[in-house]
Amino acid sequence: MYLRPMLTADMLRLMDWALREDVGIGDCTSLSSVPEGMLHEGFVLAKEEGVVAGIEVAQEVFRMVDERIQFEALKLDGEVVLQGDLIIRVKGPARGILSAERLALNFLQRMSGVATMTRHATDALKGTPTRVLDTRKTTPGLRAFEKWAVQLGGGVNHRMGLYDMILIKDNHVDYAGSMTAALTGVQSYFNQGNPRVPVVVEVRSMDELEEAMSASSDQGLALERLLLDNFTPDQVRGAVRWVAGRLPLEASGGIDLSNLRSYGEAGVDFVSMGALTHSVKSLDLSLKSHPTLQP
Repeated sequence: MYLRPMLTADMLRLMDWALREDVGIGDCTSLSSVPEGMLHEGFVLAKEEGVVAGIEVAQEVFRMVDERIQFEALKLDGEVVLQGDLIIRVKGPARGILSAERLALNFLQRMSGVATMTRHATDALKGTPTRVLDTRKTTPGLRAFEKWAVQLGGGVNHRMGLYDMILIKDNHVDYAGSMTAALTGVQSYFNQGNPRVPVVVEVRSMDELEEAMSASSDQGLALERLLLDNFTPDQVRGAVRWVAGRLPLEASGGIDLSNLRSYGEAGVDFVSMGALTHSVKSLDLSLKSHPTLQP
């Protein structure tokens, strides 16, 4: 039985489009060179160490190509794999396996790369109170897959899109005229009956931080957290002391694996890293198959 607990209708539509992009009217190479009755038994192999992600996605790709393909997960999503480990076993019509191979690997490699990068980040933060968040800096069309991979790597998802969180950033403040004006507009938006989604405010200085907390209090507006934009670790440490636990704090901007630990040691609650999804090397995986003629 095929289970798809994480595959939404939108994700399935994207996968269908990706399959049509790759296979089109048919895999002419496999159709012309591989006997129709041939069966394959093959394995997806890890060629380097990392965190595997996308097992369920790969399973669905093989099912979409040919429901007769048997799929066995030898590793679980979120599990660390070593070079040479077998991750997946497939068995069934050779043409179907070959037609599904590249798309299944593309999803697996990309998602595993994101999960691996996220695991490196969470490992760097061990012993600190800080958790790592992703961003909207994702591959168009693949956001749900990449954010799922972040979870599998031990990270936390930020907002999915522009519709499920109000995030007041520098441009919003500049366009509105001030932090106070922007937050007054948010409260007015809620008062008009719009959904009360979480509100996060990005601040560029301690002055803006103080203004954001004062304005939100005056408006009776509950903030989810404050985002410290391009603060140094020392500046973050000062903000943590000043806020004193009244709101969760998030650091963002110019943070990567080389300086991540210093932000965790500064005591911030969250660090958001676009590098989790926009600067990732796909995990090196391959499919090795063993053909056997149909008896």
